[in-house]
Amino acid sequence: MDLKEIDILGSNIGKHWYYKSKAKAMTRLISGTSPSTILDIGAGSGFFSKKLLSDTAAKEVWCVDISYKADSDALEAGKPIHYRKSIDKVDADLVLLMDVLEHVDDDVGLLKEYIAKVPSGARFLISVPAFQFLWSGHDIFLEHKRRYRLTQLEDVVRQSGLTVNHGAYFFGAVFPIASTIRLASNLVQRDHSKAHSQLSNHHPLVNAVLTAMCSAEMPFFSSNRLAGLTVFCVAEKP
Repeated sequence: MDLKEIDILGSNIGKHWYYKSKAKAMTRLISGTSPSTILDIGAGSGFFSKKLLSDTAAKEVWCVDISYKADSDALEAGKPIHYRKSIDKVDADLVLLMDVLEHVDDDVGLLKEYIAKVPSGARFLISVPAFQFLWSGHDIFLEHKRRYRLTQLEDVVRQSGLTVNHGAYFFGAVFPIASTIRLASNLVQRDHSKAHSQLSNHHPLVNAVLTAMCSAEMPFFSSNRLAGLTVFCVAEKP
């Protein structure tokens, strides 16, 4: 989770349709597994790993982010969270990279760095923003380097040495609406180099409708290899 987005949404972030739905999709993708120790790379506030601590049998989380001012420890649902600027080896069985790879020049290199820190059999859950044609000032604001197609992300994952288990697009239900708005905005504002966030706290009715659309998509999204706003990939260290 990008700390810039926390500044915008504040305490409402857990109710925002985008993050609420993304957390549910994340949980669905790892259903059938029982992670014990989670390594959350580029964790920011730790929103997603905190969700897993609260809703699953996971016992411990290591959140790593270079933006932290100092190392610290806390509790979530009575379970330990360790916030670290960097980390050496850790016995994690689930590694999260939620919207991280798009921030770095060498995405394969970053994956390899953390693959070396966890044991064989560790599962990786990765998400990135989808489709370069949706590039806008929002990406500039969040300091993205690129957006991905599903096959591109799977290629990056394989090049890093991981075995791809599953890949899918999410937010397919809202994709036609969001992409139309994004493309129309880009036409009006032709200077895409201007950084600006498109994230906001919506009217409760709008937020409820968008949440309902994403909920309707949930049972089927893992088969979606066509289009969406987010790309998910589940992989494993051999």
